[in-house]
Amino acid sequence: MSVKALKPYEFPARDARANFPHPLLFLGWEDHLLFCSPVAMPMPSDMLFGDLVEKVLPGVYGMHPDFSKIDWDHVQWFKSGQQWMPDPAKSLEANGLGHKAVIRFRTSGLTGIGGSCS
Repeated sequence: MSVKALKPYEFPARDARANFPHPLLFLGWEDHLLFCSPVAMPMPSDMLFGDLVEKVLPGVYGMHPDFSKIDWDHVQWFKSGQQWMPDPAKSLEANGLGHKAVIRFRTSGLTGIGGSCS
């Protein structure tokens, strides 16, 4: 995001890649208001996308009653707002996910607790 500063803006960005153990990845679950925004997590670039789905997402979203009902073969993925199809056998980096990338997923038919998003 660009900044229009009124005065000189001369200090290093605190969210630069060098300040994190791994690149930050923002993960969001569409239509589930229990989670108000994407979750920011440092993720190794060489992690397989399939491992993110199988090993990371349950720890982030698994407490939601809809999570166990997800049909992962029919999830819609979005990268920076555009529909996208990740390759589960490739790394996050090979899937084009760099520092501060934003991905969201939509689970058709699952719309939060009591249809809270409908």
